[in-house]
Formats: sequence, C-alpha cells, structure tokens
Amino acid sequence: MSPVQFDRNKIHYASLKERKNLISIQDSFLGESECASMPIVEPLKEKLEIIASQMLKSLELHSSVMCSFGAHTIKNGLGPLLADYMKQGWLTHLSTNGAGIIHDWEFAYQGYSSEDVRENVKEGRFGTWEETGKYLNLALVIGAFEGRGYGSSIGSMITSQGLLIPHKEELTSIINSTAPSWKRATAIDLLETIEEHHIPQGWLSIPHKASSFSAQSVAFSHNIPFTGHPMFGHDIIYTHKMNKGSSIGRTAERDFLTFVEGVSHLEGGVYLSIGSAVMSPMIFEKALSMARNVALQEGRSIENCSIIVVDLMEETWNWKQGEPPKENPAYYQRFMKTFNRMGCDLTYICADNRMFLCGLYQALLKESHET
Repeated sequence: MSPVQFDRNKIHYASLKERKNLISIQDSFLGESECASMPIVEPLKEKLEIIASQMLKSLELHSSVMCSFGAHTIKNGLGPLLADYMKQGWLTHLSTNGAGIIHDWEFAYQGYSSEDVRENVKEGRFGTWEETGKYLNLALVIGAFEGRGYGSSIGSMITSQGLLIPHKEELTSIINSTAPSWKRATAIDLLETIEEHHIPQGWLSIPHKASSFSAQSVAFSHNIPFTGHPMFGHDIIYTHKMNKGSSIGRTAERDFLTFVEGVSHLEGGVYLSIGSAVMSPMIFEKALSMARNVALQEGRSIENCSIIVVDLMEETWNWKQGEPPKENPAYYQRFMKTFNRMGCDLTYICADNRMFLCGLYQALLKESHET
C-alpha cells in the first residue's frame, strides 16, 4: 500500500499582488553603467585582469567560457549585468539552480522578488503564490512538450510575453499517433494540465513588464544556453497544484545534457562558479567525467582548463597542497573539495558577487579595447 500523499488542491494560493516583496530590481540592478564606476580593490583587480585575459583567449580558441551561479547573484540585481556579458559575447553558457530561475522570472514579471520567509512560513503563505506557481509550471509542461530545456522554457515565455496553449484536438491526435514516446507522453501531461486547471486554448498573454532585466530572456534571444538545475522540493513552484514532476524531469534532464556539452568544450576554457556551494560543484564533477569519457575515446583530453570559484567564505586552507585532513572543517567545504579533485587549474577568490562580476566586467572591457 502506497503512503498517503499531501493534497495540494487544498492549498489556498494568493496573488503576487498581495505579497510584500523585499527586493525591487529597479533599486538593486547593476548594469554596465553602474559597474563602470564601482571601485575595485587592488589585489582583486589584478586577479580579475588575469581571468579576463584567460576568458578572451578561450573565446578565440572557441573553447567554452561557462558561468554557474547561485540564486543570490540574481537577487543582488546582477541579471542585467549577466545580460551585458552575453551581449558582449563573453559567455558561452550560463547555469543556475531553480531559485535563480524563479527570481529572474519574478523580476521580469513584476519588477520585484523575495519574500519574508520567517513570517510567511508562520502563516502558511511562504511560496504559495498563484502567478509564480501557475506560470512557471505551465511553461515547463509546455517546454517539455516542445522539447525545450528548463531554462529556455522560461526564457521563451518571458521573451514571447506569453505561452501558446495547443488545442486539445492536436494533443489527442499526437497521443494516438506513432510519434516518439516522449512526444506522446508530454502531450498526455499537457492535455491533463489543460483539462484539470481549465487553461484556455490558444495564445495566453502573460505580460512581463520588466522583461529587459531578465538574463534568461537575453540568453534565449541570443541563442546562448541558460540551463536550470533544480532539486525536487527545493523551490516554491513545487507547492503549486499545477506542478508536474515529469515535466521538471524532462526539461532538467535536457538542460543537464546541454551543460555536459558545454563542459565537453572546456579544453582551453574557463569555468566560473559564483556563490554556488552545492549545485555547481555537483553537476560539474559528473559532467566533466562524462565529457572526458567520450574525449578519451576520441583521443582528446580536457585538462587545460581554468576553474574560478567565488564565494564569501574566507580561505582557510591552501588547496594547491592537497586536501585537508578530515578533522579540519575545510575538508567539508564542498565547493572547494570537489573542484580541487577535477585536475584543472583552480583559483579561489573570496569576494562579494557584485564586486567580482563588476570588476571582471571592467577588466574585460579594458582587455578587449587593448587587444
């Protein structure tokens, strides 16, 4: 007998209009002009000039220059700056966790994000917001049906200012056809979603009044992979009754394999890991092993790559001398322990993500003009 499951249909979902938001993108965003005037401390400035030079050389070699980051990079208003990085052609791939996807979408949709977790959990209101849950889950169900990844499913919705809901007859025809099994399965999911939640067929307009601030939208428009790497139950969209695990799995799987493809071109490249203690190191180690497995069969190697790890924690161990003993707390510092084992050149920078990305932007501009 299966365990009893919680019924999400019993939950009351409130509108985002009722939520007290803690962050306004208008007040917190950093773009090119804001970063140009930010003073960068000298020791960091010198390191950033070296990294900028490495990135530009990598791009000349057509190697990957990847940037993985935690949700606070978006919450700190850096989405527009990452968009500028993409417009300049300095990044070949971006990746974040489920929360990073959500904050970027909420900023694009309403110009605000972030809530009082302590207060809202106490009242049973944390994460139970109708628009975030409905539109993101619906975009992922449609994205799975269209063969998109997690990030591009959301990026497409923001860029298009809505979603195209297929007609039931079209979905039924696919279900009863000889189409590939994944197409028929996603058609079943989508038809079920449309019928259960009374979604109108045809074009569903979803205005995003601040879409210009969205890194996902710029990535989608410029055909740059922006991959989402969620963990089930970690994000507020799982509270919503429209959530479909199958769609999460299909779109996230596509994004992981897109991420692995990016890693497979890291020979001579650069990997930036910014403020991600778990997601970035965990997906990277599997991706690098997969990419090397194939590369070695083809007589290639992925050894000459630079990994730059950025976080706020002060460095307490020199990882170039090997791993610390298990009784040392640094041994359990996942974002350093994992990357130290990858066999690539590793640099740790203790810095705020705003300072790092602004300083790197300045260094890239300077290096680009000089060359």
